[in-house]
Amino acid sequence: MNDLLLPIGKLKIGLLEQILPKSSHLDTTVIVGPKVGEDATVIDFGSTYLVIKTDPITFATDEIGWYLVCVNSNDLATMGATPKWLLVTILLPENKTTEKLVGDIMDQITNACQHFNISLCGGHTEVTYGLDRPIVVGQMLGEVAKDKLITSSSAQEGDDLILTKGLGIEATSIIARERESDLLENFSSDWVNRAKKYLTDPGISVLEEARIAINTGGVHAMHDPTEGGVSTAIHELAHAADVGAIIWEEKLLISEMTEYLCQEFGIDPLGVISSGALLIASDPDKSNRILLSLAEQNIPSTIIGRLLNPTAGVWLQKKDGQRQPLPIFETDEITKIF
Repeated sequence: MNDLLLPIGKLKIGLLEQILPKSSHLDTTVIVGPKVGEDATVIDFGSTYLVIKTDPITFATDEIGWYLVCVNSNDLATMGATPKWLLVTILLPENKTTEKLVGDIMDQITNACQHFNISLCGGHTEVTYGLDRPIVVGQMLGEVAKDKLITSSSAQEGDDLILTKGLGIEATSIIARERESDLLENFSSDWVNRAKKYLTDPGISVLEEARIAINTGGVHAMHDPTEGGVSTAIHELAHAADVGAIIWEEKLLISEMTEYLCQEFGIDPLGVISSGALLIASDPDKSNRILLSLAEQNIPSTIIGRLLNPTAGVWLQKKDGQRQPLPIFETDEITKIF
């Protein structure tokens, strides 16, 4: 290891591999420990597995409570678990925090928990030195039957890779909320409000599509694209399962609004925060059934690629047929708006 400064965003996969504890250091009740590409940890809870995730909200400020609940519960849903309990740490900036700000954040968290039938069980709140915006950290717990657990490492060579809803859903809402005044110079308030509402429509929660896919059958693995976007999430999934992948650019789902906002701010939609999308590695014989089940609930989805032998690498096939390595984004593209 060296003393070079690290960029904003997730740590590189190689560095994470170096610093994560080895499985031999873990208690025997730890079924899934810290591993690149796995969305949560899994503990033997007796008759069921306890699935636990912690994740902060660092980019968004408006509606931060809704982001918190969705982002943490998504990671449990990708492992087949039902989110049930939430603890929250709220760190607030000095000289900027009012009672109204604290109350608004708590109302957002409480409303989101009620919407998704999650119990807010406790946590910690403080005004913290050195912050310029609120930072909210969640710890979500849930349960899954032992025979229903899904892990990223269970993806298989030959699986189809399904993407739901599309690239940059979360980013669309963040951009509209954080750069609202800039956008209103060229767009109507109705247009900007529609972009802001991407938070709930199409929404950054994937609980429903994860449930549908699991109930339909044929799901080998699921993964939730957050920081670094869909592109980085594909790399994480491939790394966890020790597979390669080919992604077809022409099949990637993206709305016109998201595509425009990305162009406006010089953002690559493949590398922008994308909660609301769900990656599903599925048995090719069951993929069309999953797509149909999702369509019946008005959830867009498509097969964007296929998992390959690990020696094949991870590739993006461009619309002109040329192949290039699928990029990994060390710093999420959303940082370009701040």
